[in-house]
Amino acid sequence: MRFPRHRILRVLKPKCRVSISGALHRMLRFGEFAIAPNDFLRDTVAMPDYRRAWYPGGTYFFTVNLLQRQGNDLLTRHIDLLRAVVASVRQRHPFKIHGWVVLPEHLHCIIELPSEDADYATRWRLIKMGFSKGLPHTERLSMVRIGRGERGIWQRRYWEHLIRDERDYRTHMDYVHINPVKHGLVKCVVDWPYSTFHRLVEEGVYPANWAGGNDGELGYDD
Repeated sequence: MRFPRHRILRVLKPKCRVSISGALHRMLRFGEFAIAPNDFLRDTVAMPDYRRAWYPGGTYFFTVNLLQRQGNDLLTRHIDLLRAVVASVRQRHPFKIHGWVVLPEHLHCIIELPSEDADYATRWRLIKMGFSKGLPHTERLSMVRIGRGERGIWQRRYWEHLIRDERDYRTHMDYVHINPVKHGLVKCVVDWPYSTFHRLVEEGVYPANWAGGNDGELGYDD
């Protein structure tokens, strides 16, 4: 028997509720289905309120990875160091943080650069360098990195994406904040401490029990 897409809802604990696209993604994965009347569906879905936070130009999504991904919790173990370095770089090279999440071995963020400034490369170079300098030299180094005088902390490259429009902004914001749940680190978004989600809940952007949106559209693996 086939059910209309708009009338399918996964049964969840009250603590975490999901929007339709997030629910469908998880139902297809786990095979948990229930039928809900349309008026119940409207009352149950928790949606973000972005209030036109995105404006054209200068807003980017980034994924930045540690070199060693397997069994590495360097970023969360040294979260205070990372926060201090980011704050220091922002003083010298300002940027606005729309969304940021730190996982054990990688991070995602959405930042906005000042008008007429597209030099995100300098900002990431300084963040990586400052974080690496604050750590003891315990990592293994390749001959190439030794020859270049590099630390073996970060991957050299990172993923950047220029936010195109409001829908793109919303989708990437949802992706950033659902990431700890996606990786199985917590069951509810609100339970992950290293995220701007808590600030956005206080600002009224997300409800505290939000647990997914349009993030599945992106197709990212991380």
